[in-house]
Amino acid sequence: MSRPRILIVGAGFAGYRTARTLSRLTRGRAHITLLNPTDYFLYLPLLPQVAAGILEPRRVTVSLSDSLPDVRLVLGEAERIDLDDRTLHYTGPEGEGGTLAYDRLVLAAGSVNKLLPIPGVAEHAHGFRGLPEALYLRDHVTRQVELAASAEDPEGCAARCTFVVVGAGYTGTEVAAHGQMFTDAQVRKHPLRQGMRPRWMLLDVAPRVLPEMDEKLSATADRVLRQRGVDVRMGTSVKEATHDGVVLTDGEFVETRTLVWCVGVRPDPLVESLGLPMEKGRLLVDPHLRVPGRPELFACGDVAAVPDLENPGSYTPMTAQHAWRHGKIAAENVAASLGLGGSRRPYRHRDLGFVVDLGGAKAAANPLGVTLSGVPAGAVTRGYHLAAMPGNRVRVAADWLLDAVLPRQAVQLGLVRSWSVPLDTSSPEVARVAGGPGRRADARSGPGAALAADTDDGGGPGRAGSPDEPAKGQPGSGTAQVRPGSGAARPRSEWETAKGRPLAGPPGSGHGQLRSEWETAKGRPLAGPPGSGHGELRSESETAKGRPAAETATAAGTAGEPARSRTVGEAAQNQPGGEPARNQPGGEPAKNQPGGEPAKNQPGGEPAKNQPGGEPAKNQPAPAPPPHPPGPDHPAPGPVKRTDVPDDPDDFTKGDS
Repeated sequence: MSRPRILIVGAGFAGYRTARTLSRLTRGRAHITLLNPTDYFLYLPLLPQVAAGILEPRRVTVSLSDSLPDVRLVLGEAERIDLDDRTLHYTGPEGEGGTLAYDRLVLAAGSVNKLLPIPGVAEHAHGFRGLPEALYLRDHVTRQVELAASAEDPEGCAARCTFVVVGAGYTGTEVAAHGQMFTDAQVRKHPLRQGMRPRWMLLDVAPRVLPEMDEKLSATADRVLRQRGVDVRMGTSVKEATHDGVVLTDGEFVETRTLVWCVGVRPDPLVESLGLPMEKGRLLVDPHLRVPGRPELFACGDVAAVPDLENPGSYTPMTAQHAWRHGKIAAENVAASLGLGGSRRPYRHRDLGFVVDLGGAKAAANPLGVTLSGVPAGAVTRGYHLAAMPGNRVRVAADWLLDAVLPRQAVQLGLVRSWSVPLDTSSPEVARVAGGPGRRADARSGPGAALAADTDDGGGPGRAGSPDEPAKGQPGSGTAQVRPGSGAARPRSEWETAKGRPLAGPPGSGHGQLRSEWETAKGRPLAGPPGSGHGELRSESETAKGRPAAETATAAGTAGEPARSRTVGEAAQNQPGGEPARNQPGGEPAKNQPGGEPAKNQPGGEPAKNQPGGEPAKNQPAPAPPPHPPGPDHPAPGPVKRTDVPDDPDDFTKGDS
C-alpha cells in the first residue's frame, strides 16, 4: 500500500511547526513535502535586532533540511492550486516550473506587507517582513548617517538623519527603539558636523503605542521611547510620500530619506485565487483548521481565519504565537484524518502574555499577566526568545553577550539594493534578483500592486516596468554590464545608470559624455540632427539590420521588435569592424568619444566606410553626396556641443545613493 502524500505550503511559524509535528507523528508512514521559497525558517521577532546590527542574519534562521530530516524540501513558490485534481503548480528559484500531487494539503503561506491607498507609499516605503528587508534597512540607515556626516548643508544633513516609522504595533515599536540606539552609537563615534542628533519618528493613527496590548505595556514602551529621544506621534500618519519626505495627516512636511512601513500584514494573495469563502482576506476554516467542503484541505497561520472559541464570533489574531500553536493542531488533525494516530482536536488557546524588546536592558513584558519593566522585563524577554527559537540558541546568546561588551560594526555590506525589496510583493522573504523569474505577479492584490522597477536607495521618484523586470541600466539587466578587459575605470552607480547622468564631466566639456537611457534606447543621434552628417549614431536594431545611419530609427517600432539598447561597458559586437568600443572614462580614450582619437565613423576623423562621405560598405546603399558645400549655413563636420542636455550639471535629477 502506497504511503499518503502530505504537502505543506510555507515554512513560517505555522508551516514549520506542522512539518515538525507531522514528522514525529507519522514516523515514515507518509510522504511529507514542504514547499518554501527559502531553505530556512525565519524567527521574525528578532528581525529588528538584525536591522540594528545586534545579531548576524544567520542567527535568526534555522535550516529546514537539518531540523526536518524526514521532510522533503522543495524550493519554490506556489503559483496555482488545482483543488479538483489535487495538484499544486509552483515556480522554482531559477524560473523552472513543477507540479506536486497531494492527498492532504496544508496552506501556511503566511502574510505580506499590508498596503493602504496612500500616494507614494508603494514607491518610496519599505516593509519589514523578511530578512532581505532587514539587511537593506541596516545598510540604508548606516549609509544615511555616513552621508549626513559629510554633508555640507544643514538641511540635507537633517533630512538624511530623519527616519520615519509608520505603525506603532509590535514590529514598528521595536524598529524605532532599536534604530534610535543604533544611530546614536554611530554618531558618538563619528559626530555630525552640525552637532545634530539622528531623529526617529514613530507614527500611528491609534491613540497609544502598542494598541493591541495591555495598557501598562503600552505606557512602559511609550515612556522608554520618549526618554530615548524617539518622536512619538499618535493620531498621526502619512498622507503622502515623496522622494524628499512625507506629508503628515496634520499637514506638516517632514524631510526624510527613510520611510519604514510597519502598519500591519495581510494574508498571502495565494489564498484569494482558490475561490473559497474568505474573511477579510483569510481562508475560512472550522475549529479543526479544515476548510469546509474540502476534507483534504487544511489552513493555519496568517492565511486562516480560525474561530476563537474563547471569544465566540471572533477569529484568532495574526500573531506568531497563534501561528505556532495552529501548526501543532493542524498536524495532529491531518494525521488523524489519514488514520496515522491520534484524534481530531479543535483549536483553543490561552494567552500567556506578551514581550516587547526595546533594546539594551529595556523591555516591556507581562508573563502570565504580571506586568514587568526595566531589567526584569529584559531578562524575561530574552529568555522567552531563547526558549521559543527552534535552533541557534547558543549563537544568539553569544551575540547578545558580545553586543554588551563590544561596539557594533556599522558597515555597509551592499548585498541588498532598494529595488530588490519593493513594498508590494508576494515574496518579502526573497530579494528580487535582476533578470530573475516572476514572483506570482498574477496573484498580487492591493493598491499599487506589482510596482517593481528600480528606485534609488532614498526612495527614488518612481518605478516602472513589469512586476519583476529590473529597471533599465541595473546590474544584471543586460544593459550596463562591464566586462573584464573592457577598459572601464569604474562602473556607473545605480542612480547614474538609471537616470542617464553624465559620468565624467559637464555637457559640452568633451570629457566622456554619455547618452541618457532614453536616447540610447531610441537611437537618438549624439551630435547632430539626422542628415547633417554630424556624428550620427545608429541604434543597435539599425546596426543589426544593416540600415544606413542617416535613416530614422523606426524599424524596431514598426516591426514590433524591441530595440535592445547597449550602454557603456559592453563590447560593440555589431559595430563595423567588430572591435569592442573602449568608451569608459578614466581609461584609454575611446575612439568614438569626444576628447579621444577620432573614430573612423565619427566627424573629424577618417570617413567610415558606411558613413556619408566615405566608401560605401558592402552591405550599405551608396550615400548621396552632400547637397551643399560647407559654409556658414552648412558647417563642416566637427565636434558639436550637445543641445539635448542642460549646461548646468546640477540640473540633472539627483538621486540618493
